[in-house]
Amino acid sequence: MRSLSLLALCCSSPLLFAADVPGSQDLPIVPRITDAQIVDYRPTVELERIYPMGSIRKISGQLRFDGQVSARGQTTSATYELPPEHSSNDAFTAAREALQKQDAELLFWCQARDCGESSLWANEVFSNAKLYGADDQQAYLLLRLAAPQDNTLVALYSITRGNRKAYLHVEQFDAAAPLGDLLPTSATLLRELKSTGELDFPKLTGDPDDTWLRLISRGLNLDTTLRISVSGPKAEVWRQALIGQGVRTARMEAGSVEGSGLHIELLR
Repeated sequence: MRSLSLLALCCSSPLLFAADVPGSQDLPIVPRITDAQIVDYRPTVELERIYPMGSIRKISGQLRFDGQVSARGQTTSATYELPPEHSSNDAFTAAREALQKQDAELLFWCQARDCGESSLWANEVFSNAKLYGADDQQAYLLLRLAAPQDNTLVALYSITRGNRKAYLHVEQFDAAAPLGDLLPTSATLLRELKSTGELDFPKLTGDPDDTWLRLISRGLNLDTTLRISVSGPKAEVWRQALIGQGVRTARMEAGSVEGSGLHIELLR
């Protein structure tokens, strides 16, 4: 039923676009929510862009966050006002799932007060006052598209304002130069695991990589109540390595998911 409801969110007809701001259009990578309208549209422009990868705050007048992706490239964005029957979380989830079906990689994901102040996201990050709302009603996600579009980032930001109007902001950034290696945060891996039930690492086909081992083990140890299965050609080697990083043996078992790389599944 949940899949059907999310599918229904993304069904649309040309009649639904009548209230869009003039000159606007959808970003083709994310389907439009039924009855949503574009209330702010920024056509493609080249600029230097910084995307936070941590909770944001302001200290001595300066915006602060733990990590970031910064690059120069072309940015296009659309902000949707959602119909009353769809929450900002509905729209955010539908957009995230649509991107993950295209094998986009999640880099940073926060929700509610874990993101910091909504006013900073609205005014400092996206320069869009429509996105200012309640801190506990926001969500932000930064994704990297799969190759050969892996120099493209997508930022999602959803918010419900005090007047109960809900918005989804979608921003596409096409970097002018290769982005190189970008790693997700451990907290993002945990949020993805708890939300989707799995983590898939098709590139991790060999023995444990120290960097990824630290990221995954830290993510798993952020919630020590979770039990998982580990699959892949080197599953047992990875399981032993995770034990070495402090993940309790009793929390992990051998999985049976076939694939070229490491696969972690949440045991319900």
